[in-house]
Amino acid sequence: MDLLQTIVDLIRFRTETGNAAEIAKAAEYIKHKFDGTAAKVEIFQTTASPVIFLRNCDTLDFDVIILGHIDVVPATDEMFEPIIKDGKMYGRGTLDMKSFAAVAMNSMEYAVLHNLPLKFGVILSTDEEKGSKSTESFMEAYPQISAKIVLDNDVGGDITKIVSKCKNPVFVKIIARGKEAHGSTPWDGIDANELLMHTWQNIRKIYPYYAADLPQPTDKWFDTVHFAKIEGGQVSNIISNYAEALLDFRLTENSSVENLEKNLQKCMADGVEYKIVSASTPVVMDENDPDILNYKRFAENIMGRQIEFEHIGGATDSRAFAVRGSTVIMHSGSGDGMHASGEYVEIESVKQIADIQIKFLEHLAKK
Repeated sequence: MDLLQTIVDLIRFRTETGNAAEIAKAAEYIKHKFDGTAAKVEIFQTTASPVIFLRNCDTLDFDVIILGHIDVVPATDEMFEPIIKDGKMYGRGTLDMKSFAAVAMNSMEYAVLHNLPLKFGVILSTDEEKGSKSTESFMEAYPQISAKIVLDNDVGGDITKIVSKCKNPVFVKIIARGKEAHGSTPWDGIDANELLMHTWQNIRKIYPYYAADLPQPTDKWFDTVHFAKIEGGQVSNIISNYAEALLDFRLTENSSVENLEKNLQKCMADGVEYKIVSASTPVVMDENDPDILNYKRFAENIMGRQIEFEHIGGATDSRAFAVRGSTVIMHSGSGDGMHASGEYVEIESVKQIADIQIKFLEHLAKK
């Protein structure tokens, strides 16, 4: 497989989450890349979005699974025509994460062409950027699926770091209900917007505000929240009787949803309530796990330098396997501009991830 050409081809598909036609074309492209090989390819249809399931075996108790996704956040037309310059590839999805979906495909091709005695699979979702409902449906359809090791390349940014911890994303809706009145007589109404802001201030007493233009915390491994979406009011001269906000909490493994709810209950102003929209689980791996250390050793040998462990606030689909007891190895290539107009990946780091995966798979096949 021509790895770079495969990346270019994938980026040219405008697979913005929800673009069913382009996602279907990309899925068929991936499927046909394995024509004539022993790989089994299924485009699993869900009510949300399809999942592309590759494997070299019939069973569902895998030795190794690679997780990824091929959907991307919206971008201009120009970003779907990748540009290679100074060792970097620019374009939507270069870092997040079509480059590494291509790496997973490359690893599968290698496994089937070399008949590796390893039960190996690749799962590529198509709606990760909006919650991975397709992955949830896939896991429900295959409740018996398991993997001893999961390779997760969706933690892009720095190939010199292996992620050992991810936080638990918890999304909360705050709903404020007031009483309508004319804007000139606020004493006749109850402003839902004000109730929402009072609650907001209460929450900030427990979960402080951080920003790029403020002092940075030395240790960033603590619970955070940002107000992702705020709505309230219809016209300027009416006191709002309804307002709501969507909050994005990121909890460490030292916290719990139950404790979050206790804090939220203390923060609610009269007329305000909260609802847990979704919650997951943090992914926390033992940095002394033998498989993780072996992977780290191969990575250091290929890169010619030491690799460190790090913790990140982002979430990952690998949590679905972490709760089933899988060892999750979170490692990706280097780049910048994820979800931004200047997104790029360092091409050498993509090639290195591909080499690391193959060496690690060969090692596991000999065990």
